[in-house]
Amino acid sequence: MTASPRQPAPRSDERLSSPRHILLTGGSSGIGFQAVQRLLDAGHRLTVLCRDGAAADRLGGRLSTPICDLSDLTSVERCAEALLTAAEPIDSLVLNAGLQYSGAREPRWSAQGFELTIAVNHLAHQVLVERLLPLLLLGTAPRLVVTSSEVHDPSTAGGRVGQPAGLGDLSGLRQGPGGAMVNGGPFNAEKAYKDSKLCNLLMARDVERRLREQGQSLPVLAWSPGLVIPRSSGGFFRDSRRQNPFGQALFALVARDLLRLTETPQRAGALLAGLATSSPPDPVGLQYWSNRVLGPGRLRFDVSEPSAEARSDDLARELWALTGRG
Repeated sequence: MTASPRQPAPRSDERLSSPRHILLTGGSSGIGFQAVQRLLDAGHRLTVLCRDGAAADRLGGRLSTPICDLSDLTSVERCAEALLTAAEPIDSLVLNAGLQYSGAREPRWSAQGFELTIAVNHLAHQVLVERLLPLLLLGTAPRLVVTSSEVHDPSTAGGRVGQPAGLGDLSGLRQGPGGAMVNGGPFNAEKAYKDSKLCNLLMARDVERRLREQGQSLPVLAWSPGLVIPRSSGGFFRDSRRQNPFGQALFALVARDLLRLTETPQRAGALLAGLATSSPPDPVGLQYWSNRVLGPGRLRFDVSEPSAEARSDDLARELWALTGRG
């Protein structure tokens, strides 16, 4: 997979003659919320998995909002079972929810005892993609969309800040509940997020391989939205702001307002909506789209090369074996 700056960026501003059924996580805030509004306005049918009733209430009544707490694998399994029982085909499965609590010194834990970042960002999505694949394969021109981040790659600007992503020998996952980090090392909140985004890419890689080997190829679109820092108190950085409000405010001032290295939530949501609905340049296979900074106020969204670790078939298989259902 090589970078191709001439690839057209997916667009979502064209109404489809046949609306798609799109199932999405992380749609009650941030770029996911922006994507949901755009997709609804374009006439698509949405199922947005919500952590609780309050999150569902924020979305209004124009879509389906089943309860699915990604920090509790029992809740995820229950939600997936209900969707399978309803047996409604999914045209676009969009795994977008993400959690980060940078600045924390101690790990937080999921209902099953996994570090919360890896539990929400990867383990829950692994369950969803495995359980809901039968419905996706019944969809019209189906595709899988996975939100990752450029910070998975130690060679990028974001990936170079702090400890780099790296899964090591996966000893923390082999341990099962109670492991603070995937590689078995001491807890670091920023690295935990980077590692989870690397896991997202490896999951996308292995699901594409598995489908291809079964003769069921479809587009698998992993992507990085770039650095999105909203001016509101909500969105992706809400947990990190609680840990370090002054530091986060200073970071936002420099990155967003002075250096102009960030993307707006509205445009990032439009990019996500485009990935969920437009015809990709290649009808099958894995692509990684990255919203790269070219200069102050200048970003370009195109097919890029993920990190060397994210391209490891052996690591992707091993991760799937440890965190998947089979």
